Amino acid sequence: MRDEQRKLQMVEQEVRKVVVGKDEVVHRVLTAILAGGHILIEDVPGVGKTTLALAYSKAMRLTCKRLQFTPDVMPSDVVGYSVYDRAQNRQHYVEGSVMCNLFLADEINRTSSKTQSALLEVMEEGSVTVDGVTREVPKPFVVLATQNPVGSAGTQMLPESQLDRFMIRTSIGYPELAAEITLMRDRCAGNPLETVSPVMDENTLTMLMREVESVYVHDALYEYIARLSAATRNHASLALGLSPRASLALTAMAKANAFQDGRDYVLPTDVREVFISVASHRLILTPMARVNHVKTEKLAEELLLQVPSPRLVEKKANERPS
Repeated sequence: MRDEQRKLQMVEQEVRKVVVGKDEVVHRVLTAILAGGHILIEDVPGVGKTTLALAYSKAMRLTCKRLQFTPDVMPSDVVGYSVYDRAQNRQHYVEGSVMCNLFLADEINRTSSKTQSALLEVMEEGSVTVDGVTREVPKPFVVLATQNPVGSAGTQMLPESQLDRFMIRTSIGYPELAAEITLMRDRCAGNPLETVSPVMDENTLTMLMREVESVYVHDALYEYIARLSAATRNHASLALGLSPRASLALTAMAKANAFQDGRDYVLPTDVREVFISVASHRLILTPMARVNHVKTEKLAEELLLQVPSPRLVEKKANERPS
């Protein structure tokens, strides 16, 4: 096993100390971080969404800031604001919450659309503009947003433009019986977050993200991803399919998935493994499909069966598929 994969496994082991019985979610979130994307976690309150973010920030030694998105949160709380400094006779910039490596946007769908839109530039460009001055956020930069299910008290749907900027959407869900018993037992002995140890830092993470970018993608897989995206745009139950940004996100996630498996090339299985988490929140149903309670996750599964994947032969170590 290469040192890179060993470090990533150590990160997951630390996070699993506090997120019990949800190994797949822990793994998928780390994949999105490696791919340089932002994560949306949709779930009911109290299942550990915030704990997951804090565990990752501690295990990877990332600066983390949390903002509770209540209806009275202003855009300036997110991106910062300027105040006049009389002593120096100039405007002084006061940093907003996004000036960190890991920004936890808690219950993002409870705040106003104006405040939600304040995140758009920083999520896409990695910078904020206040009073005409653009400032870069620290690198690496990841937004991990949580939202309660649509229909919960005080929530509203995120606009499509903002949903498209999240690389994946995932859900933690309620724990299994044995996991919940373990959770209660661990909490009685103290806060498990205090047992999480840092096993890497932001420089190491940045290096790993660069290695992920260099993972090889065969032309046949580019075509496969494009065909999957095209299939969503022509589906009878969908009013809005995947955008080119979604195709880029799917490629990046597949590369990160391959990297975690110790490969420097992507296989069709990598694309299939990450497709649902990348696609489901971007697919907008037609009114008739919503009336019939069609689930976008189910549609994504059907598309994986309908669109033929390329047949690539996996080579030996240090060789690329053909």
